[in-house]
Amino acid sequence: MLYNYAYKINEQERNDNKLKIAFLFPGQGSQKVGMGKDIYQNYEEARKIYNRASEILGIDVTKLCFESSEEELGKTQNTQVALVVTSLAILEILKQNNINADISGGLSLGEYVALIYGGYINFEDGIKLIQKRGYYMQNYVPEGEYQMSAVIGMDSKKIEEICNEIDGFVVPANYNYEKQTVISGEKEAVEKAKERLKQEGAKRVIPLKTSGPFHTNKLKEASELYRKELEKVKFKTGNKSVMKNLDGSLYSDKDDFIDILANHIISPIRFDKEIELMKNEGIDLYIEIGPGKTLTGFIKKQNPDANVMSVSTVEDINNLISKSKEW
Repeated sequence: MLYNYAYKINEQERNDNKLKIAFLFPGQGSQKVGMGKDIYQNYEEARKIYNRASEILGIDVTKLCFESSEEELGKTQNTQVALVVTSLAILEILKQNNINADISGGLSLGEYVALIYGGYINFEDGIKLIQKRGYYMQNYVPEGEYQMSAVIGMDSKKIEEICNEIDGFVVPANYNYEKQTVISGEKEAVEKAKERLKQEGAKRVIPLKTSGPFHTNKLKEASELYRKELEKVKFKTGNKSVMKNLDGSLYSDKDDFIDILANHIISPIRFDKEIELMKNEGIDLYIEIGPGKTLTGFIKKQNPDANVMSVSTVEDINNLISKSKEW
């Protein structure tokens, strides 16, 4: 769905091609059964992406996205593949219509779509990596009950202090925007932290639809196994700017991609810093590509004047293509 598309582009900006666009790709938790189905049915470009991914991975990605149960789709190894392929299918339609971005990024697994778009990883390697990443993150979690919860309305520094005081394992995992941080860890410790956070002034603490203590050291074994998969991949020289979750900076050809993406699994996500980077880069329009409005929602919270759009349906795509003719 499109929303907050209220800005005007003056004639000089249009002529000088100064409209700066960011593409953003969602992460785990945004999935829903049926996502991308109308796009698959209406666009040959999308069908090619789904079918090619299915052939590479040896699974029916369309069945996974369109016909599985919420429980089946919610399994990490399924979620990651389904979300990435859906975002790539939409992205391909936009590219075919000459809609491109000056900068791109994603939340956790969404960063891989950005890396494929930016030319750092080819399609086949990226899809295979995501399948392996999801498998390790689902199957190499230490025994125990874990929880991730979003803390709203509290400064991240205060959240860090409270987590450090809790008896048990709980740490900040996703810094979504300046007033929302996700904590992750052992369920009992997360529940203790929840009570303290509310006492100290947090507006809300909301459990998330995730199945593991992601972006914490609890996934160290998964990270180490995944590193071996990364070592098999030949990373390329990129041709577009892509943001890093680790610190909110831009990828460089000199970066150690193996080290960054292995640590990506166990390190906190700094999407708040990416929001600041995009603002400083003078982005005019933020487009979330894939199900939901999570990332554009984060941006609006931290930067209320931002112009944002989300694209997940045929109607959204058609509206965006129509608007792009004005640029």
